[in-house]
Amino acid sequence: MSVRTKNRLCWRKDLAEFRGLTERERSGFLLVLEWFENYRLRHDLSAGREAAKIFWKTEILREDRQREKWQLEQWGDAMQWYLKWLEACAEAGADHRSLPERVRAAVRSGCARRGLARRTMLCYGAWAARYARFAGEDRAVMEVGTATRFLTSVVEDEDCAYATQKQALNALAFLFKYVLGVDEPVFGVKLRKRGTRVPVVLSKGEVGRLLEKMDAQESRDARYALAARIQYGAGLRLTEVVNLRVKDIDLERGTVTVRMGKGDKDRMSVLPRSLLKVIAQQIERARELWEKDRVEGQPGVYIPGALARKFRRAAETFEWFWLFPAKQLSVDPESGVTRRHHLHEKVYNEAIKRGAQAAGIEKRVTSHALRHSFATHLLENGTDLRRIQDLLGHEDITTTEIYLHVAMGANGLGVTSPLDEVA
Repeated sequence: MSVRTKNRLCWRKDLAEFRGLTERERSGFLLVLEWFENYRLRHDLSAGREAAKIFWKTEILREDRQREKWQLEQWGDAMQWYLKWLEACAEAGADHRSLPERVRAAVRSGCARRGLARRTMLCYGAWAARYARFAGEDRAVMEVGTATRFLTSVVEDEDCAYATQKQALNALAFLFKYVLGVDEPVFGVKLRKRGTRVPVVLSKGEVGRLLEKMDAQESRDARYALAARIQYGAGLRLTEVVNLRVKDIDLERGTVTVRMGKGDKDRMSVLPRSLLKVIAQQIERARELWEKDRVEGQPGVYIPGALARKFRRAAETFEWFWLFPAKQLSVDPESGVTRRHHLHEKVYNEAIKRGAQAAGIEKRVTSHALRHSFATHLLENGTDLRRIQDLLGHEDITTTEIYLHVAMGANGLGVTSPLDEVA
């Protein structure tokens, strides 16, 4: 499959040839339109008036930025020129998309045809777009040598994690194999592993203060406190806790089942006994929203493709409903259907950060710190490392062993500072 387009127009080229601007004005137009293009691609917005409105409101008219009158006038003229250019493209039946946008679309299409997960599709598409910007032109995109130079720059210049380097390599391998038709692309680049980094772990006291601040009646984050308790109490990842469904909770056995976790694997973890009553109440609150959606005739919740085809009515049943449903309906990015989604990952993660700040915890706290703390505290309590590996869903025991470096007490570092003995 080729990323070439026969009838294609480029706004940069047309702007360079447009005679109605001085060189200074042309530079100003180029600045804001490049800014808009990068913003649009980063937020996955289609070119058009709606994307321009969102960009203008969120970026140009930011409250923390003071804009000069001449800037607003010039940038407004630039956006109007771009929108008219889009109209001209539509009239001519031409493809207005930039090279990064076309390459990203081709990779996403390839991912969808092969049934890859949405996160993988977005990740590969983002790397493909970055690579296309690096390449600069259609012919260069299709050269393995260009990909090798790009990957080398990622490894040597960006000082990113080994996992990030592998993401880039896998994304480009997918692009060349399934989009450009190169059977066995060989990139002459060697990935570089970085030193071991210890995770951010909260003490039990810090976890308690964090949850207490989130649970306070005056806190706007009280509705997220239960999700945080389950994440810490069961050692779940961010995506795993927000994606929980009613059927994944077994109150009688005190277990929670993670479906399609990392690596597309299922696993079970412990459900804190102290939360069983509160979780039962949350299930009833979720039932109220489910019944409201059924009365209003709303579409059922999202179910992965194969399961949705096999169990056609499952999406409307309560057992498949979210444990933490969103308050408002939203558009499903895959199908375009307006339905009820689960608690948004970013919203929940920001609530965790605010709770940590309110608790006076001077660490870089994210929701993942709760998972790290779960594993570390289990290890300190004497739980076997293999058992912790199973609860966390780690494929390799070496990943779990990182907690040996942060655990305290007999099962962790197991030493006393000599200064305490001197004192």
